[in-house]
Order: sequence, then structure tokens, then C-alpha cells
Amino acid sequence: MKYVSRLKAKYEKDVVPALKEQFQYKNPMEIPKLVKICLNQGVGQATQDKKLIDVAIEEMTQIAGQKAVAVKARKSVSNFKLREGMPIGVRTTLRGVRMWEFMDRLISVSLPRVRDFRGINDKSFDGRGNYSMGVTEHIIFPEIDLDKVTKITGMDITFVTTAKTDNEAYTLLKQLGLPFKSKNTAQQS
Repeated sequence: MKYVSRLKAKYEKDVVPALKEQFQYKNPMEIPKLVKICLNQGVGQATQDKKLIDVAIEEMTQIAGQKAVAVKARKSVSNFKLREGMPIGVRTTLRGVRMWEFMDRLISVSLPRVRDFRGINDKSFDGRGNYSMGVTEHIIFPEIDLDKVTKITGMDITFVTTAKTDNEAYTLLKQLGLPFKSKNTAQQS
């Protein structure tokens, strides 16, 4: 028997029929779905200390469950002591089973660990059905060992969907369980 993650099963069983009913899709291929989740972390102080990139790669790899890669600067900026080709960030892209598992852990374990958590902002849609959010402390993820953390950093998480509008993407992510703060402003438009 093939493994299906809990969140993907919920998507297929509950979310697809709800979206089909709400938006009156004629073709099942029109129904929005989650394509990938992109994790990105800028390490600006890596210009002074090269070891910070290695630490960031290791921590991002633990969080994502797959190897992260260093992002190199595209151009030199003398004011920031930055040269072209210098590593200044870390990123990884999750698809398939890893994507569903990461999103499940994010919703059920990591976000509730945020101090004074009241929901995520619902105004970070890009107009094409993608949603981005920032995490200020990477220690909310249970994979990170607090004793080994030298510096608390943040990261950006982007959910890429096939939705054509922000309203459809908001409904998809809300149905999947992302805890938004309030009613979305995109739903009025």
C-alpha cells in the first residue's frame, strides 16, 4: 500500500469537493492545488563569518527534511562588503510527500509554538495565488536542538499554488488548515 500523508488525504477527501462546490468548477483540473513550498533564509552576516552559511544549511536541512543549498550574491555591493559569488543565503524547495509532511508539521506543531500566536497575516498574497509568510524564530520547529543553536534567525516560507486568484488560494490554504488571523481582504474583490 502506498503511503499518503494525512494532509494530502484531507485535501483529496474534503478540500477538493468544498472548492468545487464553492467556485463551481466544471473541469477537475481547474481545482487549485499546492504545487510546492519554498523555504528561504537570508544570512547577511555570512560576509564576515563563513561558518554561518554551513550552520544555516544544516539547520534548514533538518527543518525541511532535504538538503538545502547556499544562495550566492549576484552582484557586488561595496557598502555591505559583499562580492559577487559570495554565499549570502540558504534555500530549498519541497514538493510531493515532503511538502505535505512539512505543511502538516508547520500547522500542527510549529505555528502553535510561536509566542503570542494569534494567526498568520492574510495580506501576503501576490495576486497570482501564491502566499508568503515569515517566521521570526527558526527554533519553533521541533527538529532544531535548542542546545546547539548559536543564533536565532528567521526564514521565509512561500506556498505556490495553481490558483488563479488570491481568493481561491486563500480558500485552499484555509481549508488545508493554515490559521489565518481574520477574514481575507481579497475576498471582497
